[in-house]
Amino acid sequence: MDRRSELREFLRSRRARVRPQDIGLKEYGARRRVPGLRREELAQLAGVSVDYYVRLEQGRGGNVSAEVLDAIARALRLDRTERQHLYALMHSGSGGRNEDAPSEERVRPGLQRVLDTLENAPAYVVGRRLQILAWNDLARILIADFPRLPVERRNLARLTFLDETARRRYVDWERKADDTVGFLRVDAGRHPDDEELMELIDELAENSEEFRTLWADHTVRDENYGHKPLHHPLTGPLDLSFETFRIPDAPDQALTLYTAEPGSAADRSLRLLASEAEVTARPGSTADAPPRGGGG
Repeated sequence: MDRRSELREFLRSRRARVRPQDIGLKEYGARRRVPGLRREELAQLAGVSVDYYVRLEQGRGGNVSAEVLDAIARALRLDRTERQHLYALMHSGSGGRNEDAPSEERVRPGLQRVLDTLENAPAYVVGRRLQILAWNDLARILIADFPRLPVERRNLARLTFLDETARRRYVDWERKADDTVGFLRVDAGRHPDDEELMELIDELAENSEEFRTLWADHTVRDENYGHKPLHHPLTGPLDLSFETFRIPDAPDQALTLYTAEPGSAADRSLRLLASEAEVTARPGSTADAPPRGGGG
């Protein structure tokens, strides 16, 4: 990923999102040639010269102080995730090297045991590039049959955009797709020299018009909790909530689990699916499947 280009397009997209009237700037009737804030308006709000902001937006700002970045983030009304993305883009390398990263991520055995104890809560762990590293049996039933997928297909982004099953499982598929792209943007900001990530993005862009459109919007998102309605052919709709936790000693890994309100229809549906998961997990039911965890 070209860091300068990414920084330029991210700042431009955020400037276009802020309307002058939202921050108290007066309109004088003249037709504006650009949506949102002009560069000079943003520079004034952030307390920097126009020339300095132009150089910064072009990736030529050099060492930028935290105070200046904070001022720009406030002027652009960035949320926490967007601020972190801006800082990552400003302080990342200039590209051109193959990032030193393990070719195969694995989850700790203790974390896999945690997944296995969550009998009525579908749960899985993703790593770099939204690769699905581990899961429990209920996630296998509810989301996708991970053990029977080739390792490269055990990827949340590929499943979302390239697998028709995901469109049927996620009731609000458009929001799921938007979230997925936002997560990939965060990952790209943290690891701009990850060649495998760039290959994944190219693959998705080549095969999905929806991905191309969303990627061009430069949205970043890293939600930790929320509402996620799903649909399963055995139970119908499931009104679920999700919680996502970063793993302290492996910050590129995140545990996501789904829960239902106790006693609700969704809770009963999860218990029914848990029974199905128990049956299909018995010896002989998935004899040809590879092991569940550590699939990097």
